[in-house]
Amino acid sequence: MTPTLFARLAPPLFVLIWATGFIVARFVAPYAEPLTFLFVRYVLAIVVLGGIVAVARVPWPRKWHDWRNSLIAGVLLHGLYLGGVFWSVKHGLPAGISALVAGLQPLATGLLAGPLLGEQVSARRWTGIGIGFMGAALVVAPKLGAGGVPPLALGICILGMLSITFGTIWQKRTGSNLDLRVNAAIQYIGAAAVTLPLVLLTEEGHMELTLPLIGAMAWAVLGLSIGAIGLLLFLIRQGAVVGVATLLYLVPPVAALMAFALFGETLSPIQLAGMALAALGVAVASRN
Repeated sequence: MTPTLFARLAPPLFVLIWATGFIVARFVAPYAEPLTFLFVRYVLAIVVLGGIVAVARVPWPRKWHDWRNSLIAGVLLHGLYLGGVFWSVKHGLPAGISALVAGLQPLATGLLAGPLLGEQVSARRWTGIGIGFMGAALVVAPKLGAGGVPPLALGICILGMLSITFGTIWQKRTGSNLDLRVNAAIQYIGAAAVTLPLVLLTEEGHMELTLPLIGAMAWAVLGLSIGAIGLLLFLIRQGAVVGVATLLYLVPPVAALMAFALFGETLSPIQLAGMALAALGVAVASRN
């Protein structure tokens, strides 16, 4: 595969794989506590990536600031973001609200990319961001429900969204010189380090080693932690962070289609319209 072809395939591959994270969360919920599952996932990702780095004979960074930058990125991109989302859903935040909060990330990234990275967000890209958010909102609208929203869970979810926003910006500023495999391995060390105390303080470490859990864990490590994150780091390195963040508007539609195929969930006309709007928003924001 040529570098040009890979660069073209990377965005849709990233969206497709990233969307499976919601399916994995649904599969593992009956069998494992969320933070415990995430911690084990991080440790296994470290082992697999460490083996890949060793076989490929890729050198580890010798300077402390390279380790520090990747560790911080791991805490923000993985530890606090995934931990915050999983914790908030476990403590009563509806999945639709969680998805809407995640849809605010491109807006937050657009606001912060200018002062922190010097990226200029054009009117066309802002238009695409707005259209994409409306589309994502329509996709999750039927799942919002009429129940109350726990304030603490909502706050933690918002902090998680801000965490991945700052993590994306931090990665763009500091992670361009490291091999992507080494960078990801160090990031998961940071994610595991911040997740372990939370597991010890808030959970009992419960995991049932059932076939669905083992399969979901294998995909979470190989598909999500290595495949999707590798693509994310590649996309951040190649382009503007606002453009990368805007791709996330396609995740709710793709996840809804997966849930329709795997779990028999319904798709209403308003959701189908939202999918079209989300795709239009990404197309407008990504157009050169």
